Amino acid sequence: MWKSLATVVTAAVSLMTPTFAVAQTVPAAQKPVAEQVVDAFTSVYGAHPGARVNHAKGVIVEGTFTPSASAASVSKAAHFQKQKSPVPVTIRFSDAGGVPTVHDTDAMPRGMAVKFALPDGAKTDIVLLSYNGFPVATAEEFRDFLLAISTSGPDAPKPTPFEKFLGAHPAAKAFVEAPNPQPVSFATLSYFGINTFKFTNAGGAVTFGRYQVLPVGGQEVLTKEQLAKMGPDYLVDEIGERVRRGPAKLKLVLQVAEPGDKIDDPSIAWPDTRKTVELGMIAITKSTTESHVADKQLFLPGALVPGIEAADPMIAVRSAAYPISFARRFKQP
Repeated sequence: MWKSLATVVTAAVSLMTPTFAVAQTVPAAQKPVAEQVVDAFTSVYGAHPGARVNHAKGVIVEGTFTPSASAASVSKAAHFQKQKSPVPVTIRFSDAGGVPTVHDTDAMPRGMAVKFALPDGAKTDIVLLSYNGFPVATAEEFRDFLLAISTSGPDAPKPTPFEKFLGAHPAAKAFVEAPNPQPVSFATLSYFGINTFKFTNAGGAVTFGRYQVLPVGGQEVLTKEQLAKMGPDYLVDEIGERVRRGPAKLKLVLQVAEPGDKIDDPSIAWPDTRKTVELGMIAITKSTTESHVADKQLFLPGALVPGIEAADPMIAVRSAAYPISFARRFKQP
């Protein structure tokens, strides 16, 4: 049976010790929600100097984005227009969780973040997960989800706070119990945008949708026999080897909302029958070995350009949380 996120969460909980407590100089309730979320991540995974509070282990790669002919019909954003040359992109693939030494098979879902360097010097980002959906609908519920994990150590009375939370939140239960076959590569997974954005084209037409990034060759996963031979850094190592052999290609598409779809609730995945529009092709051409201490890339879901707007209030909280985590990573004692 493929390992589920529930198995990973159980393992994380079993490693908790009192040293994981967060120092509180300001009462938690008085902090912005974004800071409360960062604190909650630290309460689960502990403090790891120089590392992100989530998706701590990752690898940076570089490449290009070439917009499709249909991209401009969706948005007037600069990177979706016909270009003289492809748009440079920086991509970070990552494992979930706040432990930078996690085994690559013990950290689901995976993450993919893309930074587009536009011709006028502006930059815009997309941040995705290898799971279609999200455990909760709001940033406040996500904070509570993490706190429920952090207070459900091996000695917690049954039912634990985490068990109670899952019982009251079916989407969270589905999220942690979803099977997660182990991928051959970061580049052979499908990735899904958590939130909905509003896209406006040059004619003023509006489309609401969620991003997806799909491997051109389709998803590829390991057999149990192959998985047994994989080391703790097999995904980080594999993407470097793959890119040295030639470009790894993934399609960027937009899943379009229909009337009645919840655009402000990321816990509800839209059906596969929804229309999709191809936005372009990502070609990964260069691998850069990343040290989690030296990596100073920030990828913000709310780093947007004209033609793209946030349609879900969670986007603002997520974008506010990342700089808080960044500041703590590199804060000098």
